[in-house]
Amino acid sequence: MEQYQKLTPVLYVDKIEPCLPFWKEKLGFEQVMEVKEGDELGFVYLHKDGVSIMYQSKASLKKDLPNHADDIGRPTGLLYIYVNDFDDIEKRLEGVKIEVPKRETFYGATEIFVREPAGHLIAFAKQHKP
Repeated sequence: MEQYQKLTPVLYVDKIEPCLPFWKEKLGFEQVMEVKEGDELGFVYLHKDGVSIMYQSKASLKKDLPNHADDIGRPTGLLYIYVNDFDDIEKRLEGVKIEVPKRETFYGATEIFVREPAGHLIAFAKQHKP
C-alpha cells in the first residue's frame, strides 16, 4: 500500500474571488467547496482531472492559524502541473500574461509559465520522456 495519496496545495491570497475565473473559466476546474468569511470567500476547493488546489484568504488564515498568519508574504513557490494535451492548455491561456513562453526542455518536457491573478507562478508541462 502506498503511503502518500495526494498533495493539494493551499494558496494564501488577499481575496479569492479574482482568482476563480482563471481556474474555472480558463482551465475548466470545478469549485467543489467554499467557506464564507463574512461577505467574502474565506476558503475554496477546486478540482479537475485528479488535480486539486485550495485557496484561503489571509483573513481566514489569521482566524484558523493565528500563530502562522504573519509568515505569509509575497508568493515564492511554483505550481508545476503535468497535462496530457498541451495544445488545449495553450488555447485556454489565451489572454493570460505569459511569464515564460512555450519551451522545450533538456529533460523532455514542453512547458509554459503564467501567473494566476494573485501572483503565484504556475507551470503547465507535457512530459515527453519518463
